[in-house]
Amino acid sequence: MDSSRVTRHSPAFSPLRELITQCDSLTVLIPACCTMRAKASDMHSKDCVKVAVRVRPFNKRERDAGSRCIVSMVSSSITIQDPRESQNRRSFCFDYAYWSHSGFAQDRSGLFVPEEPGGRYADQDSVFQDLGEGILENALQGYNATLLAYGQTGSGKSYSMVGYGPNKGLVPKLCERLFQAIRENQETRQCQVFFSMLEIYNEQVVDLLSRGSRTPGGLRVREEQQRGFYVEGLRTVPCESAPQVEQLMDQGTRTRTTAATHMNANSSRSHMLIILQLKQIFSKESITKQSNINLVDLAGSERQRSSGSEADRLKEGTAINLSLTTLGNVISSLADVAVGKKVVHIPYRDSVLTKLLQSALGGNSRTVMIATLSPADICYEESLSTLRYAERAKRIQNRAVVNESPTERLVKELKAENARLLQRLSRLGQEGRRANDETKELRQLLTHNELQIRAIQTLWEQHLQEALKDWEQQYANITQERRMMQMHPYILNINEDAQLSGVVKLFIQEGEWDIGLCDSSPRSISVKGLGIQERHAVFRNEQRRVTLTPLAGSKVIINGNTVSQTTELQHLDRLILGSNCTYLFIGYPSERGGDDWSRYDYDYFQSELAAAEGIHLGESSAGSSQTDPSLLAVFYDYIKLMPMVAEANQMSQELNKGVEFQLEIKNLALSDSKGHDLEKEIVVRVTTMGKKQVWMWSKVKFVNRKFLMEEVYQQHQIETSGENRVEGLSTAALPRDKDPFWDPVEPLLLGTAHLWLQSLAFRIPLEEQLERHTVLSFSPFRPLGEDDILIDPSELLGRRLDFQLVLEQCCGLRWIREARNRGVQIGFRLFDCRQSLYTPAVWHNVNPLLDHRVHFASLQTSQRLLDYLQSSAVVLELWGLQEGCTDLLSSLEGVRMTTEGVFIIEEAGSTDSGPVDSADLSCSVRALQHDLEELKSVNASLRKENHSLREQLNTARNGGESARGRSMRPSCDAEFARSLKVFYHSMTSVRGQLQRLRRHRPSEDSDLLGLRLFVDEQSRLLRGFSEQLEQSVSTLKQDVAAIVRRKRERSGIWS
Repeated sequence: MDSSRVTRHSPAFSPLRELITQCDSLTVLIPACCTMRAKASDMHSKDCVKVAVRVRPFNKRERDAGSRCIVSMVSSSITIQDPRESQNRRSFCFDYAYWSHSGFAQDRSGLFVPEEPGGRYADQDSVFQDLGEGILENALQGYNATLLAYGQTGSGKSYSMVGYGPNKGLVPKLCERLFQAIRENQETRQCQVFFSMLEIYNEQVVDLLSRGSRTPGGLRVREEQQRGFYVEGLRTVPCESAPQVEQLMDQGTRTRTTAATHMNANSSRSHMLIILQLKQIFSKESITKQSNINLVDLAGSERQRSSGSEADRLKEGTAINLSLTTLGNVISSLADVAVGKKVVHIPYRDSVLTKLLQSALGGNSRTVMIATLSPADICYEESLSTLRYAERAKRIQNRAVVNESPTERLVKELKAENARLLQRLSRLGQEGRRANDETKELRQLLTHNELQIRAIQTLWEQHLQEALKDWEQQYANITQERRMMQMHPYILNINEDAQLSGVVKLFIQEGEWDIGLCDSSPRSISVKGLGIQERHAVFRNEQRRVTLTPLAGSKVIINGNTVSQTTELQHLDRLILGSNCTYLFIGYPSERGGDDWSRYDYDYFQSELAAAEGIHLGESSAGSSQTDPSLLAVFYDYIKLMPMVAEANQMSQELNKGVEFQLEIKNLALSDSKGHDLEKEIVVRVTTMGKKQVWMWSKVKFVNRKFLMEEVYQQHQIETSGENRVEGLSTAALPRDKDPFWDPVEPLLLGTAHLWLQSLAFRIPLEEQLERHTVLSFSPFRPLGEDDILIDPSELLGRRLDFQLVLEQCCGLRWIREARNRGVQIGFRLFDCRQSLYTPAVWHNVNPLLDHRVHFASLQTSQRLLDYLQSSAVVLELWGLQEGCTDLLSSLEGVRMTTEGVFIIEEAGSTDSGPVDSADLSCSVRALQHDLEELKSVNASLRKENHSLREQLNTARNGGESARGRSMRPSCDAEFARSLKVFYHSMTSVRGQLQRLRRHRPSEDSDLLGLRLFVDEQSRLLRGFSEQLEQSVSTLKQDVAAIVRRKRERSGIWS
C-alpha cells in the first residue's frame, strides 16, 4: 500500500509510525535530538556539569613503599602538594569532595563505615545520597542523566561505580532505588526498564550482552537527525528487578573478561558504558516520559611521564588513546565556550566515545562526573592531572529538557480513527459493489493500524518474556557453577581490573585434563591468550592431589618461578600461563578454610615476578618518611610494564619479528657533575636477534608502540583465521617504516664515569682508571706550566691556568664483544661548554686505543672556576655506535679556540655566561666579596705569624744552636704540600673505589650461588673501602701532627 495515501487518509499515522520506529529500534544510546517535546520552562535552562572528587586509601603497593599522603581536604576544597617541593601547593574547589582515605573501620559484614559517628570518612552510602539520588530523581522527572567516572587506573573508579562485596557502588544502588521507586509509583504510571552494556576498546564497540560471536571491527556507530548517534545492533534487555540487572552486569563482566584475554586487550585502557532506558507511561495524562541513564566508567587517565626529548616516528596517541584524548579536547572546548571564548569547532566526531557522549557533554542531559585519585606521593603527576581535568569539566553547561511524548493519546486517536473507518466500511457495504476498491484500501489500512496498536501493547511483554528465559538459563548456570565450586578444585582468573577478577572459574575434575587453545576434546580446558599453545599443560587430579605438567615449548610460572616439570599445586598457588594469563588455584573445599584470596591481586602476581628478578618494591624504604618518590615511581612503572614486555615478546615471536624486549632502569647509579643522583626512569632495551641492533625506548614510546603492535597482531590473527579482513595493511606487506617493531639505529649511551677535578685546584696532576660496565683507562687532566703545588687555591685567582685531558684507551668493551660491527665514542663537557665534545669514532676493537688529547686554558682564573674545580667532576659518556648510524660530532658553536687548538674556557675579565638574574648575581657577588675579604684577613694573619716564627727561628740559630740550624730541613710549607699531595692521591683512589661500590651489581643471570658470591665480593669491597679511607685520613692526621710538632720545636715553644 502506498504510504503517501495512508498519510492522507490518516493524519495520526505518521507520528505513530515514528513512535513505532523508536520502539522497534531499541539501540538508541544517547539521542542528541529527541522527538519528544520539551516543557517551555526547560527550553532555556542551563545546567553545569556537577563534579565530585573522591580520595581513596593507600593500596598495598603504596603502603609497602612507605608513601606519604600529599592531598588534604577542607569542606569541598582539595589541596595537593608537590612531594619534591613542599611549598608548591595547588588548591581546587568542586561541588562535592569525599574523604575516603582514612578514618574508617570494617564491621563484621565487611562494610566500611566511619570509625566515629559523624566522622569525615565518606562511605558508599554518602556518595550515593549526593550523586545517585540526584541522578535517579532527574531520570524519574524525564531528564537524561549521565554519570562519568574519571581517574587513573587503580584510583577507585570501579569501587565507586560498582563496589565490592557488601560495599555496593553507585550502579547497583541506583538500580535498587530505581525499581523501588517504580514499585512505589506503580498505581500512577507504568514503567519499562531496558538495560544495555558495551565496551569501547581501541575505537571498537563491543556489545557485552551479545549472544553471538564478536563482530570483526566491532559494532558501527551511526547517526540520524532525530536519534543522534547510536550503536547499530546493540542488544537491549528489558528488566523487572534489580537482581536481573545485577545478573546482566555479571554476564557483561564475564564477556568483557573473556574478550580482554582473547584480544590481548588491556582493560584499563577500555571504556565501559551501562545504559538504563527508563520509559514511564502516565495513563491519566496520556503522556510518556523516556529517560536514558548513562553510567560511564572511563579508561585509566594516567599521564605518561616522558623526558620530552623524543618524538616517536610513528603516530603518538594511537587509537587506544584516541577516545580519552578527544574527550579532553571536547571538555576543554566546552569549558572555553562557557567562559565566553569563541570556539569554532567542538570535536565530538573525532572518536567513538565522544560521539556517544555528545548529549552528556553540552547537550540534553544532566551530568555528574566523579573524579577519583590516589593521595600517594608517587601518584602526584597523575592526581594533579585528574584535578585539572575535573576543574575544566565543571565549567561545561548542558541544556537538559524533560523528554515526554503523547503516546497514549496517539493510541486513543488511532482507535477512534479505526472506529470511523469501520463506520465508513459499513456505509460502503450498503452502497454496493461500486465502492469495492475503496473498501479494500480501507480494510488494509484498518488491519495495518490494528497491527501497530498490537505492536505497541505487546512489544514490552515479548521482550520481557525473552529476557526471562535468558535469565532462567543464566540462573541455572550459576547454580551449577556453585555446586561445582563445592565439589572440585578450580583456577580463578586474576585481572588488572579488580572488577574483572574472579569472573572465570575453570574446574579441574577427577582424571587428566589438557589445558590450552584446543577445545575439541571432551577432557580439555580451553583458555585463550598470548603464548598459549594448542596443548599448553596437563592437569592431573588423582587421589585429591592436583599436579600441573607443562608441555614442550610452553611457558608456565608458579609462584613467580618458571617450571618445566610436574609440580603439585597447593591451595592459593599463583599460576601464569603463556605471556600473562594469570590464575589463582583454589584447592578442594577441605583445604580452603576461611582464607581470603582477595590479597592475591594482579599487583601481587607482578610483584612476585619482579622479586624473582631481584626487584623488591619499596622493601628497603618501608616506613621511611624520606623515601624518594621518583625511586618509588620507577619501581611502580617497572611492575606495570613487566606484563606488557612479556606480551610484546610473545607477539614478536608469533609474528617472526626476531625482536626481544627487556626492561632496564635508566640512571640507577648515575649522578651529574655535582654528584647529585640523576632522575631514574624505566626504559625498554630493544634488540634484533639477527643483526644485534639495539634501541632504547622510553616508557611512553614503548607503551605507544605496544598498542600499535596489538593492531598488527590482531590483523595477523584475522588473516590466519580466514575471517573478513578489517581495514589496514596486511602484516606480510607491512613496510618497514610503518613497522612498530623497527626503528632507525641511533648512538646509544652505554654508561658514564666521573672524573673529579678537586686536585687541579691545587695543581696536583691526576691519573686515574675509571670503570662503568667496561674498564676505561685514562691519564687525564695534567696541569701545564709551573710544577709547584699550591696550598691555597685562591693563589690562582687572576692567573692563567692550563690543563690537558688525555683519553688513552678503553679496555674490554662488552658492547663490541657482542657484535664486532660496532664502535664507540666518548663525550664530555667542561665548565661552561654548552655542547659536548666527542672523541673520534673507533670501530671493531674490543680494546680501542683513543689517544685523544684536549688542551684547555683559562686566561684569567675566576672564583667561579675555582669553585667548579673543587666541587665538580667531568662526566665522561661512553656512546655505542652501530652499523648504519652516523658518528657524533663535536659542536664548536660558541666555543673559542686558539690557532694552536687550545680551548679557552675563561677569558680575561670574563663574567658568568648566560642570562643571570641581576638580584641573584648581586647577592652572589656580595657573598663572594665577603668570603674573599675573610680569606685575605686569615691569609694576612698567617703570613704575619709565619714571619714572626721565622724571626724566632733565626734568633735561635744565631744563639748557638748551630747543629739544629745547620740541619737544613725542608720548610713546613713544602712538607705540608707533600702531605696534601699524598692525601689527594689516596682520596682519588678512595673515590674510585666508592664509584665501583655504587655500580657493583650482580649479573642479570645470577643464580643463588652467584648471588652469594656477589654478597661476599661486596663485603670485601666494603672492607677495602673502609680500610683505605681510614688509612688516608689517619696518614694525613699523622703528617699534619708531625709538621706542627716540628714547627713548634723549631720555634722554641717546646723545650
